[in-house]
Amino acid sequence: MMLFELKCCALLAACSVLCAATAGAEEYKLGADSQRQADVPQGTVSKSEWKSTVFPNTVRNYWVYVPKQYDGAKPACVMVFQDGHAYVDEKGEFRVPVVFDNLIQKKEMPVTIGIFIDPGHKTETPTPGSAWKNSNRSFEYDTLSDQYAKFLLEEILPEVGKTYKLTDNAAGRAICGISSGGICAFTVAWERPDAFSKVLSHVGSFTNIRGGHVYPALIRKTKKDPKPIRVFLQDGAKDLDNEFGNWPLAAQEMAAALKFAGYDYRFEFGTEGHNGKQGGAILPDSLRWLWRDYKQP
Repeated sequence: MMLFELKCCALLAACSVLCAATAGAEEYKLGADSQRQADVPQGTVSKSEWKSTVFPNTVRNYWVYVPKQYDGAKPACVMVFQDGHAYVDEKGEFRVPVVFDNLIQKKEMPVTIGIFIDPGHKTETPTPGSAWKNSNRSFEYDTLSDQYAKFLLEEILPEVGKTYKLTDNAAGRAICGISSGGICAFTVAWERPDAFSKVLSHVGSFTNIRGGHVYPALIRKTKKDPKPIRVFLQDGAKDLDNEFGNWPLAAQEMAAALKFAGYDYRFEFGTEGHNGKQGGAILPDSLRWLWRDYKQP
């Protein structure tokens, strides 16, 4: 009888694990807003290359998405994505052009031009292979300074603005990234809230790669005068734990600090690891939340 009970317990445990895995897979499944819809007009995506002076001797790829509804009559909102290759890919985890098409058509976000920027690599020693390993990535993304914001405001936005009318209103500008790109997005808005008011961070590296672990303490000190930014954080229980810190704990510290200081924030903590599965699945709702009360000036 005891052996039978043990076998039953083992079977139940195995079933529980299987059900949990199945539930997790279903939980982070891409929804209809991340799929092409036959009756939704498609925007266009163009690819370019940029040689920077703010980050000397670097070159990078970037893409510009323009929604079908953009007519040039008035400035469009802007959303910038770090590690742009991952976000612009229509078969990837995020599929931003598809999501933008669907949400803009339903008027669940404003007419928004997306700018997808890869990190730079040194022109004299380009890094072959994965765009995630471009040689200047950590310096650009993990450094706590206004240099990346300066790069956007003095180089990329003016360049794209030569072709399209872009809003200069912070309420109409958002910025997003994953991992080191996530802390970079926060740093841009933290340093220049007059220029970017909305942040979306996927598994952000708020750890001690280049000092990012100090953000919760800095946020708490702004309780009497919070910065005018809105922050959406996403992370998972299986995120990284290494010599630079523990990503899930860091994300929870960030959320607790934002709550304490009275910021407009949302924190989605799931079960995934250091990837875009959950972030991609909830991207449509994340964007609805970020743009929920935007009114065209």
